[in-house]
Amino acid sequence: MRLYFLLLSILCLGSLVAQSGSSARTANRGGVELTYYLPDLNYDKSIPTPEEFLGWQIGDWHLSHDLQQAYMRMLAEKSDRIVLEEYARSYEERPLLALIITSPANHARLGELQEAHMKLSQLGTAGSDRIKDVPGVLYQGYSIHGNEPSGGNAAPLVAYYLAAAPMSEVEDLLNDNIVLLDPCYNPDGFNRFATWANMHKARKLNPDNQDREYNESWPRGRTNHYWFDLNRDWFPVQHPESRGRVQLFQQWRPNVLTDHHEMGTNATFFFMPGEPTRVYPGTPNLNQELTKKIGTFHAEALDGIGSLYYSGEGYDDYYIGKGSTYPDMQGTVGILFEQASSRGHVQESENGLLTFPFTIRNQVVTSLSTQRAFVDMKDELLTYQRDYYRKSKTTSGGYLVDADGDPGRLVALADMLRHHDIMFKQTGEDGEAPEGLYIPSGQVQHQLLDALFGTIDQFEDSLFYDVSTWTLPYAFNLPTKKMSSPVDHTMFGGAYNPTYQTEVADYAYFIPWHHYYAPKTAYRLMEAGLRVKVSHKAFTLEDGTELGRGTLMVPVQNQDGMSKEEVAEIVYTTYKEKFTEEDGSMQSPDIYEDDFVKPIAVNTGTVAQGLMLGSRSAYSTLKKPEILLLVDGGVNYLDAGEVWHLLDQRFDIPVTKMELGKVGRANLDRYNVIVMVDGSYGDLGTAGTDKIKDWMGYGKTLIAHKRAATWAKSQGLARLETRAFANESRNSKDERRPYEKASRDGGGRVLGGSIFQAKADLTHPLLYGYQREDLPVFKRGTLLFEPTKNDYATPLIFTDEPLLSGYSPRGFTDKVAGSAAIIVSGSKGGRTICFADNPNFRAFWYGTNRLFMNAVFFGSSISGSTVE
Repeated sequence: MRLYFLLLSILCLGSLVAQSGSSARTANRGGVELTYYLPDLNYDKSIPTPEEFLGWQIGDWHLSHDLQQAYMRMLAEKSDRIVLEEYARSYEERPLLALIITSPANHARLGELQEAHMKLSQLGTAGSDRIKDVPGVLYQGYSIHGNEPSGGNAAPLVAYYLAAAPMSEVEDLLNDNIVLLDPCYNPDGFNRFATWANMHKARKLNPDNQDREYNESWPRGRTNHYWFDLNRDWFPVQHPESRGRVQLFQQWRPNVLTDHHEMGTNATFFFMPGEPTRVYPGTPNLNQELTKKIGTFHAEALDGIGSLYYSGEGYDDYYIGKGSTYPDMQGTVGILFEQASSRGHVQESENGLLTFPFTIRNQVVTSLSTQRAFVDMKDELLTYQRDYYRKSKTTSGGYLVDADGDPGRLVALADMLRHHDIMFKQTGEDGEAPEGLYIPSGQVQHQLLDALFGTIDQFEDSLFYDVSTWTLPYAFNLPTKKMSSPVDHTMFGGAYNPTYQTEVADYAYFIPWHHYYAPKTAYRLMEAGLRVKVSHKAFTLEDGTELGRGTLMVPVQNQDGMSKEEVAEIVYTTYKEKFTEEDGSMQSPDIYEDDFVKPIAVNTGTVAQGLMLGSRSAYSTLKKPEILLLVDGGVNYLDAGEVWHLLDQRFDIPVTKMELGKVGRANLDRYNVIVMVDGSYGDLGTAGTDKIKDWMGYGKTLIAHKRAATWAKSQGLARLETRAFANESRNSKDERRPYEKASRDGGGRVLGGSIFQAKADLTHPLLYGYQREDLPVFKRGTLLFEPTKNDYATPLIFTDEPLLSGYSPRGFTDKVAGSAAIIVSGSKGGRTICFADNPNFRAFWYGTNRLFMNAVFFGSSISGSTVE
C-alpha cells in the first residue's frame, strides 16, 4: 500500500511539473489528453493509443510520415475492423496507404459488398433498387498539402477511434458502410514539413510568427517531390500519388470524399459548401444541397467545442482537378475543410494563440461529424449516386480525336482517360499505329468526359480560386471533333503490334522530330557520344516518307572511330532493351509502351528533291544540352518543378538546380542553357546578375518565362516591350462603386487561367515538329508582349480572336489579340528566348511542351539576323 501511495505521489508531482512546464521534456508536450481530441469512451485496451505507441501525445511534435505509417500498420495488425492496402508509392518511395475500415463480418465479404456498391454507378436501370442492401462508402483523406499538417496528424486519432471504440459507438457506421481512410495524400511534402517544424521547435515555445519555425525555406512543404501541387492533379494524374489515389477512387466510387486542408493563421475553420456562384456548371444542384446538409453536422460539432467556423463563402467548387470537386462529376459529394494553420507548434493570431493541438482537434471533430452525417444520410447519398447515373442523359455520338501524327501525345491522353475509367476505341487500320481515338458519349463516365473535353465561355461569377478552363484536346493540341453519331472502329490496345527490323545503315539515320518523345531520343544519342545534326528544311524520301523541319540526322561516319555496327547499336539501344525478339526483330506488345521514335536508315547522302546531307544551309550540328535551372528566392517553385519534372521524368535529361544566391560564386562555363521560370530574381544580387551577363555568348541560350523575361530586359539580355492592360471594370469613368465591391472588382481583373489561340511560324526552329499553325496556349496572368520590330523574332503570335475557352477580364481578350507569345532576342551572340506564358503548365499541357524543348535543343541554332 505504501508503494501504491508513493507511486501516486510521483504521478501527481509529474502532473504538476507538466502543467508548469518546468522540465525540458514536458515543456515540449502539448499537455493535452486523449479526451481533448476524442470522446471519452471505454476504448479497447489491447489497441495502443497514439501516445502509447509514439511515447508522446499527438500535437506535441509533428508526425513524420514513417511514424504515421507505422502506427497505421500496427492498427491494422491489432484490429479486425481494419485491412490495410498500399495503393501507390511516392517519388521518394514512401507508401501511400488506405485503411479499409468496416465490421469484421463485412470484411469477410468485402468483394461482394464492393461489387454491390459499384452497381450503383451504372447507366439506365442496371443499378440496384434496393438501396438498403448496398453499403455506403466514405473516403476520408488528409494533408494533400504537406505543410498543412493538422489533417495528417488527426488521421491516426480518427483511425484509433474507429479501431478501438466500443462497437456500440460505431456499429451504425461500420455495419452498414465502408470507410476508406487515407491518412496522407502527399507523403513527401508531409515529411519535409514535419522535419522543418520539428527541427526548429524550441523548449520554450515561441508564438512569434516571425520566428523561423513558421517561415519555411524554399520550396516549402506544400508540394510533392517535384514541387507540384497535388491538389491540382486529380484529373491530370501526372504523378504516382494521384494515379494511385484516383485508381482507388474508381475502384470504390465513394458517396462522400473529404479533403482536409489548412489556410491562413488568422482565419478560423471552413467547411463546404463554398461560394454559391462559383460552382462548376455540370455539378447538380442536389450535390450542393447534400453538401449543405452535411455541413449542419459540422456546425453542431464545432459548436460543441466552441470553435469558430464559417461556410458558404471564400472557396469555390469549380476546378475539377481539386479533391473536393473531382468527385462531384461522378455522383460523389466532395467536401473541403480548411483549418487556420499554426504552421508549427503555436502561433499568434487575430483569434489568440493558435496551438497545433487545437488545429488537430478541429480536424478530428469534423472527421467524426462527417461519419455521423454519413450514417444519418446514407440512403440519401446512395440514392443520389444511383440517380446521378441512372437519370443522366447520354447521346449517341462522342469525340473523335486525331493523333496529329504523334502517338506520344495520343497515348498520354489515352492513359489519362484510362485512369478515370473513361472508355475509348482506336481509329485506324487493324494492326497499325492508331490514327486517333473515338470516345463514345454513351458511357458511365460521360459527364466527366464532357467536363474534361468541353469549352466554357459563360460564367456566373468573375472570381476563380483556380483556373477557369482545362479543355483536354487543347491541352494536348490534338484535333478533336464532337460527333453526333457513333463511329465504329477496332478496340484500342492489343491489336497494335508492329515489328521493327534493326537495319544497319551505311550512311545515316533520320529521327523524325514531330514525335513528342524525340527530345528524349536526341539526348540519349548525344549522351552516348554520337554527333547529331538537325535539318532546317522539310524533305521527302524516295519511298514517299515526308520528314519535316527538325528531323534529326545521325551520320554513320566520323563518329569518333565507331563502326557502323556500333553506331547502329546505340541508335537502336532503346528498342533492344524493350522489344528484342528471338529473331532479332523488335516488337511493341502494347501501344502504351510506344514512347519512342522509330529511326529511318538511309544508305546515300542524297535524298529526294536533291537535298544532300552534307549541306551547311540545311543542317547544323546540335550540342548536348547542359542545363541550369535557377531556383530559390522569389522563383515560382511550381513552375520550376514543372521544368525539373519534364526534363527528368519525361525526357531523361539531367538538370542542375542552383539557388540564386550561389550564382555569383558559381562556375557557369559548363552550361549552355539557363532556364529562368516566372518569378522575381532580386536575390541574384549584382554578382549573380553579372555572372549571367558574362556567361551569355555564342552557343548559349537563356530561356525566360513571364516575369523572368522582363528581368532579362531590365539587364540588357532581352529586347522586348510589354503591352499595358487596364481592366474596363466600370461602365463610365464617372460611375462610383460601392466600397463592398472593391475586393470582388479586383478579383475580376485577375486571369486565373484560360486558353487562347496563337498562330505559329512553322519554319522557325522553335516550332519544329508542329503540324499545324494554330496552337492553343494556356495563359495565366495579364502579362503581354508587343510583337518585335524584327519580323522574324516573333514566331508565335496570338490571333485576332484568340479566346478559345475560359474567363477573360473585360477588355483583356482584345489586348491579347496580336500580342507576342514568344520573342527571340540576341545578346553577345547568344539567344534569349522569352515566353509570355508557361509552356509546361501542370505537366499535362503536352501541346506546348515542344516549344520549351525546341528552345533547349535548337535555341542556339536560330539565325542571328532573325533575333530582336
